[in-house]
Order: sequence, then structure tokens, then C-alpha cells
Amino acid sequence: MRFTVNRDVFSEAVSFAAKLLPQRPTQPLLSGVLVEAAEGRLTLSAFDYETSARTTVVAEVLEAGRALVSGRLLGEIAQRLPHADVEVSLAETRVQLRCGSASFSLPAMPVEEYPQVPRVDTVSGVVPSDVFAEAIAQVSLAASKDDVTPVITGVQFEVTENSLTLTATDRYRVATRRIDWEHRDSGGETLSALVPAKVVIEVGKTFSASGTVQVSIVKDGERELIAFTGENKTVTSLLIKGNYPPVGRLFPEVVDNYAVIGTGELVEAVGRVGLVLEREAALRFTFVEGQVTLEAAGTESAQAVETVDAHLVGDDMVVSLKPQFLLDGLRSTHAEFARIGFTRTENASKPGPVLITSQRSKDDAGEESFRYLLQPNLLLR
Repeated sequence: MRFTVNRDVFSEAVSFAAKLLPQRPTQPLLSGVLVEAAEGRLTLSAFDYETSARTTVVAEVLEAGRALVSGRLLGEIAQRLPHADVEVSLAETRVQLRCGSASFSLPAMPVEEYPQVPRVDTVSGVVPSDVFAEAIAQVSLAASKDDVTPVITGVQFEVTENSLTLTATDRYRVATRRIDWEHRDSGGETLSALVPAKVVIEVGKTFSASGTVQVSIVKDGERELIAFTGENKTVTSLLIKGNYPPVGRLFPEVVDNYAVIGTGELVEAVGRVGLVLEREAALRFTFVEGQVTLEAAGTESAQAVETVDAHLVGDDMVVSLKPQFLLDGLRSTHAEFARIGFTRTENASKPGPVLITSQRSKDDAGEESFRYLLQPNLLLR
């Protein structure tokens, strides 16, 4: 194997391939990046039996071949190379890398023992990359980080008709976003996939500027996986097994009692008032027509109070919410105004979940493609 490639192209390709490598690989081979050179193209791949990343770039291939080297080390080297073409060759069990005045000799791992990187030839549907990346950012933060219950550490993909809905929950909140979906090989059928949130987050970052993202959901009995492809990059992931909780039924059909608030003003006020709170404490919000009052009681008698203008429809309401969860929902609206809807429970003194949606203006709610449902704490006494 021997090839020459542009330094920036090589650095970006290595960075992408190494991004999803496991922190603690079960086998040394799985910490490697597979380098394959053939017919004017260079392909870099990484695979740990659960997730894979593969990208192909143009290179001047003088001798076809392949080699397996440490992904982390190759990534660190690629980021620090001088600005000159990169020359890579394989000599017996060593990979030689030269760039300008810098040269490296890396040990090659046994490539014949490396697992076959998954390839998916079908395309279930296509989504706009910028909208897809925005939806991922809005929803993925609500996925659970507790591995005790694996099914809620993922993001649920649901394809119906011409839309794709992403949903995530950690039991305390539910975030969901609906975007347009262009059917391809799926023929308009209903599809679902539960994808690890860490993979979804990387996909959002990687493909945000690729124009479109091809999504392939494969369930053929032998394997259940999802593939994302944009431009010259592909990411695959095994699906999480199990039944996702039916969180969609938690959303109210109609909310008649709500407040409309300037998103930025409320975000800033929550940040200020929350300074006196202990880590797990909640803020008390009192909504009346014209304003909402934020109250915090911290340690050592520290207290804070602030009011923010608000337009209230329906009854006055008092709820207590964890500041960070509320901030996540407000920031995810990506709108100048936010609507905070109040639901009821059978206990008149205990409010139900709070529904946060975006608001185009004080009077126009617009389309509710993003919804964020937050369970309030018990009222502070």
C-alpha cells in the first residue's frame, strides 16, 4: 500500500472515522482505523460491532492495499501535521507516514482479523441535513444517560406517511420533533428504530452541512441497524432492542391554560435566580396575567426573586420546575417566544406536566413541530 493525499482532506477523514471509536474497546483491533487504498480513492473505516463510520476521499494511489492502525494515535497525528501532502506506505508490519519534514512509523495490527464493516445498499428515506441536525439537537438532550434502562438511552425514530418524528425521554421530560421525510425504498411504509443517543448526536454534528441525509432502516431478521449517509460519509449503528415507552400519549390534545413569554428574557431570569439554589432544587414560578414571578430559596438564607413579563391565558398557576430542565426546553424552541402550557391532574392542588412549544409571536403559536413535556416538582412549601 502506498498513496499520497491532501493533508486537510486526510485529517478530516481520519477525525471522522475515529470519532465513534469505543473509549474502552473489548478487543485491541477495535481501537483501529482501517485504511484502504485502491483506484484513486482512499477509504477509512472504524467498526466496533455496534457502530461504524466510513468515508472515502480522493487520493493518488501508487500501490493498492490496506492497513489497520490505532485510530486515536492516527487522529492526533493527522491534526498536527504540517501543511503539505501526506505520503503513507505500508512496509511489512509498519505504516510509514510522511508530511513535509515530519515522519512517523506506526505499528500495523493484523488486518485479516478485523471484522467486516457493515454496508447498506438500500435507502429508506431522505431528510434535509440542516433540519435533521436541528431536530437532533432539540430532542437528544432529553435522552436518559442512565444505562440501567437501555431503551430510554436512545432516540426513537418513527416514520409515518411523509414525516419523521424523533422522540427522547429520561422519565422526567419528553422531547419530540417532527420533520419532513422523503420516502425512497421504504415505499411509504411505517418504520421505527431506536438509536443510541450518542450516535444520533454525532450524526447531527457530522451531517449538518451535507445538504441531505439518506437514512436506511434495516430489519431483515439477521440484523437490525440504521445507516446515515451524507456526501462521502456513512455511519451505521445497531438498534437498541426493546419496546420504547408509549410517551406520545402523555402529550395533551388541547391546552387552554398557558403563558406566552419572551424566551431570552425567561432564560436570563432563570439563570440569575437559580444562582442561589442547591444542585437538585427547583424554582417556583407564579403565573398571573401580565407577569411570572420566579422565586428561589437557597442555602444559608440566600433568596432571589425576579419578575418577567408574560401573557397569561386561563387561570393563574404556580409550578416548581428544575432550572436546567426548563432551560433545555426553552433553548430548544429556537424561537423568540415560548408558550408554556399547564395541564391538570386529578388532585386540584398538584399541577400536571408543563408543555413547552415555540411561539412565532405573542399572538401566533405557529406549527407545533417541536414539543417538550416537563414534569413539575411538588410545590415548594
